[in-house]
Amino acid sequence: MDTMQFIIGKFNYWIYIVLMMIGFYAMIAKRNLVKKIVGMNIFQTAIILFFISTSSKKGGATIPIIQGGHGDAAGHVIDAAQYLNPLPHVLMLTAIVVMVSTFGVALALLIMIYREYRTFEEDEIYETLEVMRLKK
Repeated sequence: MDTMQFIIGKFNYWIYIVLMMIGFYAMIAKRNLVKKIVGMNIFQTAIILFFISTSSKKGGATIPIIQGGHGDAAGHVIDAAQYLNPLPHVLMLTAIVVMVSTFGVALALLIMIYREYRTFEEDEIYETLEVMRLKK
Protein backbone atom coordinates (compact mmCIF):
# COMPACT_ATOMS: atom_id res chain seq x y z
CA MET A 1 0.00 0.00 0.00
CA ASP A 2 2.93 2.30 0.69
CA THR A 3 4.15 1.95 -2.90
CA MET A 4 0.71 2.77 -4.27
CA GLN A 5 0.51 5.94 -2.19
CA PHE A 6 3.94 6.95 -3.46
CA ILE A 7 2.83 6.49 -7.08
CA ILE A 8 -0.43 8.37 -6.56
CA GLY A 9 1.33 11.08 -4.54
CA LYS A 10 3.66 11.78 -7.45
CA PHE A 11 0.93 11.64 -10.11
CA ASN A 12 1.90 14.94 -11.71
CA TYR A 13 5.47 13.71 -12.24
CA TRP A 14 4.19 10.60 -14.00
CA ILE A 15 2.17 12.83 -16.34
CA TYR A 16 5.30 14.84 -17.15
CA ILE A 17 7.24 11.65 -17.86
CA VAL A 18 4.50 10.44 -20.20
CA LEU A 19 4.48 13.80 -22.00
CA MET A 20 8.26 13.72 -22.33
CA MET A 21 8.16 10.23 -23.80
CA ILE A 22 5.42 11.19 -26.27
CA GLY A 23 7.48 14.15 -27.43
CA PHE A 24 10.69 12.10 -27.57
CA TYR A 25 8.94 9.36 -29.56
CA ALA A 26 7.61 11.91 -32.04
CA MET A 27 11.07 13.41 -32.54
CA ILE A 28 12.77 10.04 -33.03
CA ALA A 29 10.23 7.81 -34.77
CA LYS A 30 8.18 10.10 -37.01
CA ARG A 31 9.34 10.86 -40.55
CA ASN A 32 7.23 13.97 -41.02
CA LEU A 33 9.14 17.14 -40.11
CA VAL A 34 6.03 18.91 -38.79
CA LYS A 35 5.37 16.01 -36.40
CA LYS A 36 8.99 16.14 -35.24
CA ILE A 37 8.68 19.83 -34.41
CA VAL A 38 5.40 19.32 -32.57
CA GLY A 39 7.05 16.47 -30.64
CA MET A 40 9.91 18.80 -29.72
CA ASN A 41 7.38 21.35 -28.46
CA ILE A 42 5.59 18.71 -26.35
CA PHE A 43 8.92 17.61 -24.88
CA GLN A 44 9.88 21.18 -23.98
CA THR A 45 6.47 21.84 -22.45
CA ALA A 46 6.78 18.75 -20.24
CA ILE A 47 10.18 19.90 -18.99
CA ILE A 48 8.82 23.36 -18.18
CA LEU A 49 5.86 21.86 -16.28
CA PHE A 50 8.26 19.59 -14.39
CA PHE A 51 10.47 22.47 -13.24
CA ILE A 52 7.52 24.60 -12.18
CA SER A 53 6.06 21.65 -10.29
CA THR A 54 9.31 21.03 -8.40
CA SER A 55 9.42 24.61 -7.17
CA SER A 56 6.17 24.41 -5.19
CA LYS A 57 6.01 23.74 -1.45
CA LYS A 58 3.43 22.03 0.68
CA GLY A 59 2.16 23.68 3.79
CA GLY A 60 1.08 27.13 2.69
CA ALA A 61 4.20 28.76 1.32
CA THR A 62 3.51 32.15 -0.21
CA ILE A 63 5.08 34.45 -2.75
CA PRO A 64 8.23 36.27 -1.58
CA ILE A 65 6.81 39.72 -0.97
CA ILE A 66 8.02 40.90 2.41
CA GLN A 67 5.93 43.66 3.98
CA GLY A 68 8.21 44.92 6.73
CA GLY A 69 11.70 44.77 5.29
CA HIS A 70 14.13 42.32 6.91
CA GLY A 71 12.31 42.10 10.21
CA ASP A 72 9.82 43.99 12.27
CA ALA A 73 10.34 46.45 15.12
CA ALA A 74 10.37 43.66 17.72
CA GLY A 75 13.39 42.08 16.06
CA HIS A 76 11.70 38.99 14.63
CA VAL A 77 13.62 37.36 11.82
CA ILE A 78 11.85 36.38 8.63
CA ASP A 79 11.63 32.61 8.06
CA ALA A 80 12.66 31.92 4.47
CA ALA A 81 10.93 28.51 4.54
CA GLN A 82 7.57 30.31 4.46
CA TYR A 83 8.21 31.66 0.96
CA LEU A 84 8.46 30.13 -2.50
CA ASN A 85 11.66 30.42 -4.47
CA PRO A 86 10.89 32.63 -7.51
CA LEU A 87 13.98 31.56 -9.47
CA PRO A 88 12.51 28.42 -11.12
CA HIS A 89 9.49 30.40 -12.28
CA VAL A 90 11.66 33.14 -13.76
CA LEU A 91 13.88 30.60 -15.51
CA MET A 92 10.84 28.83 -16.94
CA LEU A 93 9.50 32.12 -18.28
CA THR A 94 12.79 32.43 -20.15
CA ALA A 95 12.48 28.82 -21.30
CA ILE A 96 8.98 29.53 -22.65
CA VAL A 97 10.32 32.45 -24.69
CA VAL A 98 13.10 30.23 -26.04
CA MET A 99 10.59 27.46 -26.81
CA VAL A 100 8.29 29.77 -28.76
CA SER A 101 11.23 31.28 -30.63
CA THR A 102 12.61 27.86 -31.51
CA PHE A 103 9.18 26.77 -32.72
CA GLY A 104 8.85 29.89 -34.88
CA VAL A 105 12.29 29.48 -36.46
CA ALA A 106 11.62 25.77 -37.08
CA LEU A 107 8.33 26.59 -38.81
CA ALA A 108 10.07 29.20 -40.96
CA LEU A 109 12.66 26.59 -41.95
CA LEU A 110 9.87 24.15 -42.73
CA ILE A 111 8.29 26.68 -45.07
CA MET A 112 11.60 27.05 -46.89
CA ILE A 113 12.03 23.26 -47.08
CA TYR A 114 8.51 22.84 -48.43
CA ARG A 115 9.08 25.50 -51.10
CA GLU A 116 12.21 23.68 -52.25
CA TYR A 117 11.13 20.02 -52.04
CA ARG A 118 7.30 20.19 -51.98
CA THR A 119 7.11 17.75 -49.05
CA PHE A 120 7.63 17.45 -45.32
CA GLU A 121 8.60 13.75 -45.44
CA GLU A 122 12.25 13.08 -44.61
CA ASP A 123 12.52 10.07 -46.91
CA GLU A 124 11.32 12.00 -49.94
CA ILE A 125 13.71 14.87 -49.19
CA TYR A 126 16.63 12.42 -48.87
CA GLU A 127 15.67 10.77 -52.17
CA THR A 128 15.56 14.14 -53.92
CA LEU A 129 18.94 15.09 -52.47
CA GLU A 130 20.42 11.74 -53.55
CA VAL A 131 19.11 12.18 -57.11
CA MET A 132 20.57 15.69 -57.21
CA ARG A 133 23.91 14.37 -55.93
CA LEU A 134 24.03 11.62 -58.56
CA LYS A 135 23.27 14.09 -61.36
CA LYS A 136 26.40 16.09 -60.53
